[in-house]
Amino acid sequence: MEIILELFLMLLLPIIAVVTIRAKDLLIAIIIWAIFSPIMAIIFVQFNAPDVGIAEAAVGAGATTILFLIAISKTERME
Repeated sequence: MEIILELFLMLLLPIIAVVTIRAKDLLIAIIIWAIFSPIMAIIFVQFNAPDVGIAEAAVGAGATTILFLIAISKTERME
């Protein structure tokens, strides 16, 4: 059962990356990319690296997403 979960999550990561790259709107790209970090954190925990998983969840999903959102809020939208 764990192997199926790990394979599913690892197959999901490149799909999320491609969808993020192809997104036309930066806000949508950030929201989709924010899904990437919790999945990576789950994979790290599954591979017995909980400290790396916690760091990935905190920095990847938390701080990086907030910094990206702040950066986008400082820019002007082009129609």
